[in-house]
Amino acid sequence: MASTERIRVCIAGATGQVGRCLVPAVVAAEDLDLVAAVARSAAGRDLGEALRGKPLGLTVAADLAPALDAGVDVLIDYTHAAAVRDHVLTAIKKGVSVVVGSSGLREYQPEVATAAEVAGVGVVTGNFALTAALMQHLALIAARHLPRWEVLEYNQATKPDMPSATASELAELLSSVHRPELAVAETDDGIGPREARGVDIDGTRVHSVRLPGYNGTCEVIFALPGERLIVRHDSIDPGEPFVSGSLFAAREIMKRTGLVQGLDALLFGRDTK
Repeated sequence: MASTERIRVCIAGATGQVGRCLVPAVVAAEDLDLVAAVARSAAGRDLGEALRGKPLGLTVAADLAPALDAGVDVLIDYTHAAAVRDHVLTAIKKGVSVVVGSSGLREYQPEVATAAEVAGVGVVTGNFALTAALMQHLALIAARHLPRWEVLEYNQATKPDMPSATASELAELLSSVHRPELAVAETDDGIGPREARGVDIDGTRVHSVRLPGYNGTCEVIFALPGERLIVRHDSIDPGEPFVSGSLFAAREIMKRTGLVQGLDALLFGRDTK
């Protein structure tokens, strides 16, 4: 794509918490065109009116496949975990790059990576809050120098997946630096239910909290005798933190082929292959 060309964007989940923040940002961007939007709850309505704003002259589609026929370059998907696999594969088949802000793609990543490579398009997954990307980046630096850590994530009570995709991805990346040393040996002599120690993801212990009042928090606790380091990210607002990172990813993924895991990989050049 020439640098003077505008990127044609479709937003899936356009009336959701993140989508309603993304819409005005894409409309205002000088290098982006919002050409399609998907939201079943507002299907058939003008997108601007559905968001209680001025009409945009863009009718909301109920399903993704026909929406992508509007000449879309990049799909930004913030829908439900149950729909994300089909959405991503549908976009890939149509030669559309994808920014995946939805949870639920983790177990399908090998399939998506292969499909994207074959189709010659890019797919980027992860938490698109800039501060979350920095948390992940700084945690990976710390892991090179510290032997032990555990991951905690806190989310709203209604979040269906546990651990969150952010925490699971972070655990995998930390363990790829090196597997953490066990502060307490895993033996049959432990007292109490083993679930209290969290889930083991590639050797990293991950704990999930589901309570009202959280929109997405993830932290890594590193510890040595007599000292500790906590690297933590908090999303206070459910939508706005993900806007700038999603738009950055939409621009950058046009230059990539295959699967990229994490906004930090686009920002800091981490090798995801």
